[in-house]
Amino acid sequence: MATLYDLKPRFQALLRPLVRRLAALGVTANQVTVLTLVLSLSCGLLLAWQAERLLWWLVLPPFLLLRMALNAMDGMLAREHGMAGPLGAMLNELGDVVADAALYLPLALVPGVSATAVVLAVLGAVLTEMAGVVAVQIGASRRYDGPMGKSDRAFALGLAATLLASDAVPRVWISGLLWLVVVLAGVTAFNRARRALREIGA
Repeated sequence: MATLYDLKPRFQALLRPLVRRLAALGVTANQVTVLTLVLSLSCGLLLAWQAERLLWWLVLPPFLLLRMALNAMDGMLAREHGMAGPLGAMLNELGDVVADAALYLPLALVPGVSATAVVLAVLGAVLTEMAGVVAVQIGASRRYDGPMGKSDRAFALGLAATLLASDAVPRVWISGLLWLVVVLAGVTAFNRARRALREIGA
């Protein structure tokens, strides 16, 4: 199933000159991963603090784009510049889950937005990433199947934040978008598990 993750090679091509420069300066993949996590936690705390001031939610979409770029860059540093390692793999997988929670949970503090939908969307993010990682444990490749991968979640939550900041639609519509994320996260976890099992012939 198509996903925004399919655009990753083109995105990486745009970032490759900067990645080469960072590698030449001695910047490591793990440093970029930790920086991404720290920035995500800081942004999440800011949004939680200002949750009811709707214009602050305009911070989230550009930050999600920045986070996507940093995530791509740490992976490129690891793979293309000999910086891959067990610590980096753990930081990358755990950092993504923690960053998702930090950035998306503040939506639950906005009046009129379903806190249940927000929490389940975050749990769905954890479930889909776990399904992708467990695939490796059973001998398959790391699964990135859609329809609600990390990039797709970022797009959906960025859209929710933009709609919220513009105050152009009823809050129930934003809750509806979050419930759609929940449903598609379940489909994604199922797809990843099924295709991992198919890959190893189980």
